[in-house]
Amino acid sequence: MSDPAAVVTAFVREFDSAKPDLERIMAYFTPDAVYHNIPVEPVKGADAIRKVLGGLMQIESGGWEVRNQVAAGEIVMNERIDRFKAGDKEVALPVAGVFRVVDGKIAEWRDYFDMGTWQKQMA
Repeated sequence: MSDPAAVVTAFVREFDSAKPDLERIMAYFTPDAVYHNIPVEPVKGADAIRKVLGGLMQIESGGWEVRNQVAAGEIVMNERIDRFKAGDKEVALPVAGVFRVVDGKIAEWRDYFDMGTWQKQMA
């Protein structure tokens, strides 16, 4: 799959599973990819991304709803609602994601969201 929009769509669909498969998710990334949740420091490289996403996978996914997605060349941007379940807590987090896809793999992924919204729903 080399179409950047299709790559990102398939990647997001991985989170429809309550417990996404970390190795399947990692297969979407280039070895030197950068992942940046904008409220926190970016991580670079597959090992660092695996560690961050592995921690996220401790929380049950409730699916990611893409409200809008646009693509131009290597860049794909989407507006999403990322849903998670942690015990009796349910989180619906508005996110704007920006991806750069090179040769069918995600080379850059930046998610913009409000950390206060996350923290309030997890409290």
